[in-house]
Amino acid sequence: MAKIELKKPIVEEIAENIDGAQSVVLVKYSGLTVEQDTKLRKELRENGIIYKVYKNTMMNFAFKGTPCEDLTQHLEGPNAVAISKTDATAPARILAKFAKDAKSLEIRAGIIEGAYYDAAGMDAISKIPSREELLGRLFGSMQSPIANLARVLNQIAESKGGAAEAEA
Repeated sequence: MAKIELKKPIVEEIAENIDGAQSVVLVKYSGLTVEQDTKLRKELRENGIIYKVYKNTMMNFAFKGTPCEDLTQHLEGPNAVAISKTDATAPARILAKFAKDAKSLEIRAGIIEGAYYDAAGMDAISKIPSREELLGRLFGSMQSPIANLARVLNQIAESKGGAAEAEA
């Protein structure tokens, strides 16, 4: 079997994973211990994120002609890719949080909803709260005025009820 036939399924796997992905993040992972890598993979897997190490040439072929093509300039040295099809900020958020403890992990660049971001851009994106957290904040901010209105109306009703009892 020719070498190209052996590589084709891997390139197709990468292309399939990045197709329709909300985010694709390229990271330099060299220097991580086995324990750190296992912990990182577990956390990413629990959040529905595909995290794999592929050869740079395979990623290069898979990225050609896709929104991920801008990532090819960073394909030097040992790289891994984190792909999320559901949450656009989750890979950046989890990887950045993990990189605080594991200094050897480095986010190189990423594609978020079709837009390219370098390392600095990915750092900014990693600070965006999760969708659930944002929805919680939104509902909390909507609930607060309603609760305050209910308290005021209740106090008015109680004061009028007390005034009506005093007259009788």
